[in-house]
Amino acid sequence: MKNISVFCGSSSGFDPIFMQQASLLGQCVAQRGYGVVYGGASVGLMGAVANSAMQAGGKVIGVIPEFLKKKEIEFDGLSEIHVVDTMHERKALMHELSDAVIALPGGYGTLDELYEILTWAQLALHKKPIGLLNVKGYYTPLVEMTAKMQDNGFLRNDYQNLLIVEDDISRLLDKLEMFEPVENDNWFEAIS
Repeated sequence: MKNISVFCGSSSGFDPIFMQQASLLGQCVAQRGYGVVYGGASVGLMGAVANSAMQAGGKVIGVIPEFLKKKEIEFDGLSEIHVVDTMHERKALMHELSDAVIALPGGYGTLDELYEILTWAQLALHKKPIGLLNVKGYYTPLVEMTAKMQDNGFLRNDYQNLLIVEDDISRLLDKLEMFEPVENDNWFEAIS
């Protein structure tokens, strides 16, 4: 791994633990020698990840659509900033620039990014590890929904390992580093 994409909110959320964990994640990623690829904003969890990674001496690459530069307030002073035209281009470039993904708490945009990258993994379009930092149980309902998809025959059981869920940053990074891709070239076969 060289760079890790971080999907997260441009909002801070109501509980201070979200900002604390975002800052700690940026710091830990940089301390392990990885670069951060993220949405390019200076606000919310996005800004916390970028700021702490830079303070820890890490490389931080932002990818932001032109129309969001003012709304999300583009982070000035990043290692690299890429300005794109659309959200689709943002996701594609973030994917291209990274070797792994971590999702922190966020809203619709974060879930959109997470589910698109998971879908690409299911379709064998990439074999990158995808981590979910389950801060204070934020994503527990999503994990439960994944189990429900499996129980009802909409998601193969062997795709459960496509999403690495942890509530501890160090353990999550360890698991991303040890990730063994699933051989999933038969995604279209009947659900097992």
